[in-house]
Amino acid sequence: MRLALAQAEKAARLGEVPIGAVAVLGGDVIGAGFNRKESDQDPTAHAEIIALRNAARSLDNWRLVGVTLYCTVEPCPMCAGAMIQARLERLVYGAEDVRFGAGGTIIDVLGETRFNHRVGVQAGVLAEEAAELLQIFFRQLRTGEITDA
Repeated sequence: MRLALAQAEKAARLGEVPIGAVAVLGGDVIGAGFNRKESDQDPTAHAEIIALRNAARSLDNWRLVGVTLYCTVEPCPMCAGAMIQARLERLVYGAEDVRFGAGGTIIDVLGETRFNHRVGVQAGVLAEEAAELLQIFFRQLRTGEITDA
């Protein structure tokens, strides 16, 4: 999770919402990403999507069987859907997302029993640190210290 937090800090330095993600298989990092929606002008450039894409490239396989994704914030419905599509084994996330959380806070896309795959979820890992990054970012955005997001 510390590596995911470092990815989130990269996003913040670019004026992006500070969310980071790291994909791990057998103790090895096989993909990483941070939010790039503003930089790429791409609504799908979420940290999780970027990390999943990088992991799939690393494995040369879209099926991410056995992979754990560490993310600083609970995924949105789009990212949760991508995790199911990728057959991700496990998600570990920090802070809850009370506006878009699809890992159980608003809806539970990842645990939906009607899908052919469910992702194991562990919530709250280094949640305070992840939430603090977001709080600082949005405070700076409100005060005009950040203008790009």
